[in-house]
Amino acid sequence: MHTGGKSPFQFYLKQQHKAAERAGIRHEAVEVASPEQLLERVGELDADPSVTGVLIQHPLPAGYSFAEAIDRLRPEKDIDGAGAVCLGRLAGGRPLHTPAVALAVQELLRHFEIPVSGRRVLVLGRSPTVGLPIALLLLLRGSPGDATVQVAHTQSRELPALLQTADVVVSCAGVPGLLTRANVPPGAVVVDVGLSSVPDDSRPGGHRPAGDAAPELDGWVRALAPVPGGIGPLTVAELMQNLLRAQRAHEEGMR
Repeated sequence: MHTGGKSPFQFYLKQQHKAAERAGIRHEAVEVASPEQLLERVGELDADPSVTGVLIQHPLPAGYSFAEAIDRLRPEKDIDGAGAVCLGRLAGGRPLHTPAVALAVQELLRHFEIPVSGRRVLVLGRSPTVGLPIALLLLLRGSPGDATVQVAHTQSRELPALLQTADVVVSCAGVPGLLTRANVPPGAVVVDVGLSSVPDDSRPGGHRPAGDAAPELDGWVRALAPVPGGIGPLTVAELMQNLLRAQRAHEEGMR
């Protein structure tokens, strides 16, 4: 579900559709034109027994309330785990649906055997749909987890000093070029989750997607998951996994 318009998140929507097709999942993009229509459509989809899960594409334009819309959706259908119930369960160590981007970060660290237990992980960003769930997931007991997590945000002071002491940096600030060789130590692992649109006259539409990590970090840090081409495809895969788990739970409930 989205509000239309062009943004780097439209690419994410296309990836979702392709992944759903490959998995044999019916995927429908529902466009809304007003805040009132968003709430109405969420209610309709929530009541529709043929719909397993709903994702509200965000960030939303001014005048729309993501929190109001997502909390009209029952937790079982909140497949991106962005509502208050799912986030509360994650904080309590009993997740229902965990946000796909947080699962993607965790899976990437697991796959490449990046140790985080007892290590200092700095999460740049505290949004309830990205930064906060990433921090909560890496705090939980288990692997990869048990991290010593710090969360920095727009009001944080001494960001360069925080970066210099981090073993792993997960950046979801949405500030292109925020991380450079000047502020990130060469021994760090950087997972770029930031997604922005920057001017580029050589691209169709005059813009291209960009992450928080400057290209100069490639070859400088111990490891780098860049944007684009890094965490995005894995996030889509984790979203499909959430959807399949929701479908299995629905089927079991019908027995």
